Formats: sequence, C-alpha cells, structure tokens
Amino acid sequence: MDLLKAMTVFVRVVETGSLTAAAVACDLSPTMVGNHLQALEARLGTRLIHRTTRKQQLSAFGRTYYERCVDILGLIDDSERLALDHLATPRGRLRVTAPVVFSNECLIPAIGDYCERYPEVKLDIVATDALSDLVDDGFEAAIRIGALGNPDLVARQLTPYRLVLCASRAYLQAHGTPSTPEALSTHQCLTYAYPPRSEWHTAQPEWVLRGPDGRVSVPVNGRLKIDNAEALRRAALRGLGIAMLPAILVDDDLRAQRLTEVLPGYVAPERQLSLLYLRERQMSSKLRSFIDFVVDRFGADARSHHVDQAVSRA
Repeated sequence: MDLLKAMTVFVRVVETGSLTAAAVACDLSPTMVGNHLQALEARLGTRLIHRTTRKQQLSAFGRTYYERCVDILGLIDDSERLALDHLATPRGRLRVTAPVVFSNECLIPAIGDYCERYPEVKLDIVATDALSDLVDDGFEAAIRIGALGNPDLVARQLTPYRLVLCASRAYLQAHGTPSTPEALSTHQCLTYAYPPRSEWHTAQPEWVLRGPDGRVSVPVNGRLKIDNAEALRRAALRGLGIAMLPAILVDDDLRAQRLTEVLPGYVAPERQLSLLYLRERQMSSKLRSFIDFVVDRFGADARSHHVDQAVSRA
C-alpha cells in the first residue's frame, strides 16, 4: 500500500463528504477510493469512517488521524515547494577550480557580473595549474587546459588558449634577436615547470611552432624553469631570457613595448581550454548558472565584446 496516497485519499473523502466526490478529486474510481480507505483502516487496525448507505461519519480516532494527515501532507507540500524553489533559484556554495593565469586575467575580472546576477551563490575559486579530481577534491566544475581523457566528465569548449614568444628589448639587444626557430637553442629560454599531475610534467623542454614551412619543434634550454606564469613574465621583463607565455598575460606588455614578440612569423599551437563538470541527472541551478555564464563569456563561439574586454584587460 502507498501510505501517502492512502492518506491523501482519506483526507479528500473527509473534505468532500463522499467516496464518489473524493474519486473525482483524486482522479480515481470510487472502487479504488474505497480500496485505499479499507487498506488504510486495515493498516491502522481501527475504523476511520463509519459508513452507511446514506451517510458517513468520522470516528473519534478518524478525526484525530485526519488532522494529523493534514499536517503531514502539508509538510510534504512545503518540502516539495522548497525543493522546487531551490532548483529554480541559484543558491548555495559552488566550488570550482581554474588555471592561475585564466583565473587572474579572465575569470576574476568577470566574476563580479556573475555575483551581481546571482547574489545567493557563494563561490570558492581555487586557482591552480595542478590537475584536480572533481570528485576526490570536491569540485563541481573545473576549467582546464589541454586534452581531456575522462569520459565521466562533460566538456564545454572555451576560447582556445593562445601562447606567444616574447622577450625584453634589453635581452634582445644584449643577446641578439633569433631569426629562425632553430636559433632559439642558443638563447636563454625561460621554461615552465609543470606540476606533477599535469600532462606535460614529464615532457622534455621544447617549443612547438608553426610557420611558413609548417610545424617545427625546437629543444630549448635555459637557467630558469619556474612553475608560475606570472613569475616567468617578470623574469622576461627583467631581461633574463625568452619566454613562451599566455597571450592574455602579456598582451598589455606587448602593446606597451615592455616586451617584444619574438619570431612573429611563427605561432605556437593553440591549446584547448574546456569547462568540465560531472554528468548528473538533475543539475543544480547554481552549477547551471555558472556553466551558462562561463560559456557565454569565454565560450569557443563567444568572441564578442565582453570576451575581448576580459582577455585584453590590464
């Protein structure tokens, strides 16, 4: 027996005054209404309604039980409305992770708009270049650079991550400007020390470029290897070598001529940038709101005014 269904039918019988009227209210046959009522009385071991061919009357226990059923069913309705309201209105704490440079240069400058739009969502943003496990590390979403290999995650493509070779004028004046990719092997190249959980952690230092003659891979070497893009940028500004850095990090330096692009006829392949989240039957409204916001601002098809603003900020 479905106890809640039987309680609902009992309440309708009391409120409408007859099994026939309750059947209409519950969209059941009169026989089915009678069956629910009999099953409920059998479960309780007592009569709820005294019925004759001409009238029905609540028993003393039936009246008390009716009032309790009204309270219980009301609480259930309130709980369902609360759940629907929770699903409809983004609220609660949302934990996400993103690469350091993307966080600093793109996500954080834009996040004020998200917070204004969804004031009941509390964001925990962990800026790290380490690969985090969404389940083990307690994240609901992650922005990640590079190839994806987890079929349990849904990936939404964002605007690809572009890299640029650059150095200070002081370095180039002191050591010369390379005219071919192969000439990089004779220069101080500032390379990135990838974290242990990165797909590039074990890769040999080399820079891959595409130019007029196609793809070329150049082994590089230098005194400095740093695990932070901002620190690499500062090393390049100090004239310590040539660096391959995210365009979103150095675009302003290039415009202000604090840094100079090296080998402008060659480009580094763009890296895939994705927003990842777990497959869920019922996605929370807070996660949906964050996904929609990030895809709108930084999606692969969103090369619009607000994206340009975020990418080229100071």
